[in-house]
Amino acid sequence: MSGGMQSVKIVLRNPLNYTDQIDYNIIPHDNELSHDWIVALKDLLRSDNLLEKNFCFMGFPKTARDLPYLCNQLNEHVNTINTFFDDYQIDEVFNASHLVLTDLGPNHEYLNKLHNHFERLQGTVEDLSDYYKRANYETKYAIRQLNNICHELENLILSQRKLKTIPYWVRPSQITTFLNARRYGLKDSHRKLFSINGYDRVLGGVYMHWTQIGKTLFEVFRDENAPDLTDTMCEAITNLKYYSGEFDVEWGNDVVYNGPNPWHSLEIDQFATWLNLHGMSISDPNLSCGYLPIAQVDLLESFGTNTGESVWEILSDHLDIFKIEVDGITSTFDYSWADNNYKQMQIDMMRPGYDYSSRR
Repeated sequence: MSGGMQSVKIVLRNPLNYTDQIDYNIIPHDNELSHDWIVALKDLLRSDNLLEKNFCFMGFPKTARDLPYLCNQLNEHVNTINTFFDDYQIDEVFNASHLVLTDLGPNHEYLNKLHNHFERLQGTVEDLSDYYKRANYETKYAIRQLNNICHELENLILSQRKLKTIPYWVRPSQITTFLNARRYGLKDSHRKLFSINGYDRVLGGVYMHWTQIGKTLFEVFRDENAPDLTDTMCEAITNLKYYSGEFDVEWGNDVVYNGPNPWHSLEIDQFATWLNLHGMSISDPNLSCGYLPIAQVDLLESFGTNTGESVWEILSDHLDIFKIEVDGITSTFDYSWADNNYKQMQIDMMRPGYDYSSRR
């Protein structure tokens, strides 16, 4: 450990068998953002904010949150929304046959419809929609889940296809977010890490969580096939403004520029060219191009291996965060998405934010 920083201990458990537990250690990097992240994380652990456990472990092909479960949850949330609103209805019914194409890939057209419903119903952080302001607690919760489950479904389908076709490139990750997490203004000194790291992601790498709604330039480039940037597109693009105590862990094998995967370097070069055509530079830290590295999991100490496939096998049965500890500060999260009262617990926790949004 450098800079005298304390490691972060994460205790995981089997969501279907609470006595089955493992743990791993995160070693923070010695940079300003990592130091600020640790301070924010400690504040979160003291705050007793709930972990958002139903949107935490993504891209694991083996999981109790399988396609039938996610589709059933999604249809329940759609029914909640349709029941509440007289002037907005979601006509689609979601099941595995609709969402998985014959090549085993995700049906992006169908998932885009789902995400468009979320965007219309939620609005943005700065401009919440009238639908969201009018919605009751349960419906606000349901709207949020449209976004969460959309991304979880896409990740699950992609991971299951990769497991059958190119297992080395399965891309599991851990999205560690809290309900009502306090956000802080991202400093210019923090942004320098965008230029240093770019879009590199390594096995066990810990990265600052993206704490806001809206597409990034890279997502527009990738999802829309390098389009001409219209004013409407530009309005939907959000550069990162905030950081928090939240964090993401990369559990996939390394994807780095000029590494053993030329397809990644080619994509980044094409993205850089596309930006140049629109008068922008990939090295401009204000454009938020990349990921902000804040720490690294000690793989060998934690798992006895630094091989992705072996780590995934250990993690797959333990996809529930039970405890987080840093510098003597500990918070226990003795609940999971599998509990019968989990939904109501989340709604109760989010009521202050729901009440505030209804008044805006």
